[in-house]
Amino acid sequence: MQVPLEITYNHISRSGWIDEYVKTRVEKLEQFSDNIVSCRFTIEQTQNPHRTGNPYRAHVSVSLPFKRELVAEKTDTVTDMHVQLRPIIKHAFEAMEKQLKKESGKREAKKVKHSEGDEVAPPVATVMRMFEEEGYGFLKNLSGEEIYFHRNSVLHNDFDRLTVGAQVRFEPEAGEKGPQASTVQVIDKPGVAGSQDAQNDVSQPAGWERH
Repeated sequence: MQVPLEITYNHISRSGWIDEYVKTRVEKLEQFSDNIVSCRFTIEQTQNPHRTGNPYRAHVSVSLPFKRELVAEKTDTVTDMHVQLRPIIKHAFEAMEKQLKKESGKREAKKVKHSEGDEVAPPVATVMRMFEEEGYGFLKNLSGEEIYFHRNSVLHNDFDRLTVGAQVRFEPEAGEKGPQASTVQVIDKPGVAGSQDAQNDVSQPAGWERH
């Protein structure tokens, strides 16, 4: 996970056992998905005049590459916090696990395969443009097509290592504005000759805006 876990308490005192339990549940989430950017957890006592007892809510928010956000939560009444809060937290994380399994299934379905079912190695591309401050760039594949990628899609936090001309492997997917890379892995640094044309061409393809 690229960003440290955030745990927030609203109208409830911070608890050591909740912190530790949430950390173990987040570690389990990472077993379902290897591209989680960040995870935020909130436990709070809510105000609901139509329910008896003390209603509590556990809220889990997970960020994935390309600003994809998954949310899961569980709300229930509690009379004994030490006994009844754990199941609420557990059910919220279980709902998130189901969502991550679904997302992982979608990613697997997008992988290119041979007719016999053998998986093809991810395609190779060259970094053509970098917008470091904005946190994104563009690749160029072997057929000359330009592929957008965001810093969150670069594996191992290697976005800052990327330079124009570097070779990478990437997983392609269809984006709202055209082809994009769901993951990018650095495999080689630029050669001595580099790519002077790419370095000189710093314009953006039509339809893409800096964020």
